[in-house]
Amino acid sequence: MKNSIKKFLLFLLASVAIGTALTSCSTNDDGEAYFDETFLYGKWQSGTEFYRYDAGGEGVTWDTADDVTESEGQKFTWTLSGDELKHIHIMVMGGSVPKVYTVTTLTASTLSYYDSFGKVFTFSKVR
Repeated sequence: MKNSIKKFLLFLLASVAIGTALTSCSTNDDGEAYFDETFLYGKWQSGTEFYRYDAGGEGVTWDTADDVTESEGQKFTWTLSGDELKHIHIMVMGGSVPKVYTVTTLTASTLSYYDSFGKVFTFSKVR
């Protein structure tokens, strides 16, 4: 019984250590959250919804449930400052729509953030 408890505690400790090592969040000198934006680059998926973040602050979003492909997706620009992720969606007929999110998780495989209404969005990296 004691051996199984020791093994469990060792496994738990190792899991926490690995999880901490894989997280790209840290704090700056002011104690504010900071995420490494290079983890954001690439394609992310949540259900049928996709976001692609390109280096240089550009991206595209599409939803396959709406029969929209990546090449037909809505373009946006993005910035990541601390834990604030800002999208500015570029409308086809002109104009733009800003959306601001607070990032809670950004790793090589998971992106999670919430909006000002408290709605949580979680994505998995597909490439």
